[in-house]
Amino acid sequence: MEIKIDENALVAMKSLLADQFDATLTFCFSEFTRLHGAFLQSLDSQDSEAIRNIHSLKSNAAQFGAITLADTARRIEQGLSQGERQSLQQDIDSLDEVIASSVVQMKQWQQQN
Repeated sequence: MEIKIDENALVAMKSLLADQFDATLTFCFSEFTRLHGAFLQSLDSQDSEAIRNIHSLKSNAAQFGAITLADTARRIEQGLSQGERQSLQQDIDSLDEVIASSVVQMKQWQQQN
């Protein structure tokens, strides 16, 4: 899977956050992982909680330009909301890799900028 990052979103966040950008981005990476874990924990027991966690992951990813991650989370959120869990399994299974690959690309951008 090709991982897409919106560098313009990162530039905008860097401009907005200035000296706080690096710390905020590091926190964002930890939030991706935390929200993913919370999503997985709630997935089999409480769909509304799973939807809330995947929605938060989608929003955080979109805000910082992690396009592929945001798109994957959006598909999962919409599918869960519509009761289509079975068709989502591939996206759910790939989420960990999408997060890791997105973080790698974002860190590479951060080091170059």
